Amino acid sequence: METDCSPMELTNNTESEEDSDYRDFEEADVKDMRLEAEAVVNDVLFAVSNMFVSKTLPCAEDVAYINVETRERGRYCVELTDSGLRVVAYDFDQTDDSLQNPYHETVYSLLDTLSPAYREVFGNALLQRLEALKRDSQS
Repeated sequence: METDCSPMELTNNTESEEDSDYRDFEEADVKDMRLEAEAVVNDVLFAVSNMFVSKTLPCAEDVAYINVETRERGRYCVELTDSGLRVVAYDFDQTDDSLQNPYHETVYSLLDTLSPAYREVFGNALLQRLEALKRDSQS
């Protein structure tokens, strides 16, 4: 019977795979808030006038800042941390330490409180998706 590797090589390969899995687990444990912020922006950009991750304010493992302009033309700087999202200023690329706005668990909750137009656009998009699913299931 031919083998591609000896049993000793197989043992060494298994050990390196375990080490690799452990390293992947360690790396996955560390969050990059910039990536989280980009995902938030991509998720709801369709429902606001403008939204982007700040290039002026610092991003780190534990914090990122997102600039949001609602359809009503309200401008906000939003802080994203493990605690959630909260408005930290009423203009782009700013922070105001005197503001004590509450954290929201999701971007949907935050935008729901800031923008009635967001609520309408998001609700309409959801309705269209549900109607499309219904049509697909009937055909």
